Amino acid sequence: MATDFYDVLGVPRGASDDEIGRAYRKLARQYHPDVNRDPGAEDRFKEVSEAYEVLSDPAQRKRYDQFGADFRRVPEDYDERAPRGRTVYTSGPGHGGFEDFDFEDLFGGVFRRGGRGGPIPGADQEAELTLSVEEAYRGGHRRLTIGNRELDVTIPAGVVDGQRIRLSGQGGHGSAGGASGDLFLVVRIAPHRRYRLEGRDVVVDLPVAPWEAALGATVPIMTPGGEAKVRVVAGSSSGRRLRLRGEGMPNPRGKPGDLYAVMKIMVPKSLGKRERELFEELAAVSDFNPRGS
Repeated sequence: MATDFYDVLGVPRGASDDEIGRAYRKLARQYHPDVNRDPGAEDRFKEVSEAYEVLSDPAQRKRYDQFGADFRRVPEDYDERAPRGRTVYTSGPGHGGFEDFDFEDLFGGVFRRGGRGGPIPGADQEAELTLSVEEAYRGGHRRLTIGNRELDVTIPAGVVDGQRIRLSGQGGHGSAGGASGDLFLVVRIAPHRRYRLEGRDVVVDLPVAPWEAALGATVPIMTPGGEAKVRVVAGSSSGRRLRLRGEGMPNPRGKPGDLYAVMKIMVPKSLGKRERELFEELAAVSDFNPRGS
């Protein structure tokens, strides 16, 4: 029994493009082989990718809705060339295939014309590529499974969410000698426990000790490109943003983004005897009131 692509994604047949996209992203993150080592996860990921490849393409989805599992056997331009006024596909209990169907009617006219209308190019297709912040920062290579295809993809350094990577000739197949379409990979940056992206700028929390904030210090900080140093100005408070120019996401066509370290003053969970004495002495001699005007 053929797999129903709508069931694979867990969406109704009338689902919008946004609903299909959200369902795919959720399942792709859940079953991606890089994060899910369970047996069968890779096969499930391939199944989800194939379903999304078809349902996210308006032309393929239309043919799938009309012909079901047999949609790939029907020419992409069938709607324009098929004889009018005939029911060639039925679905439901006891059905699910071509009935009262003359293949000469459907295919013969195409071939008899000998390509009179000229080569028909394949349709462009689109799929999503989920990357971590570090992968997007440094770029590299990724082997992807899209539908029943294995593709080697070069990821440029500094890609951002929503950017499209074009794979020439990897889209839908053409007919009558027509060239294949292109495949566009839409980049999605996965949420990160440390980094937040604002365009090409990277925002990261910077924990500092009370004395570092009060006296000033130079402290290490992790960036997507590795460890860097940031200078904490004396008298800084939590929430202050410290900028490291050019340490954000690379930009192959222009100025790179910046990295913003947002200060968070941290205090020890427990104090040793001497530490407590020093804090008590500071409290006794200081007239600083953080709630004052």
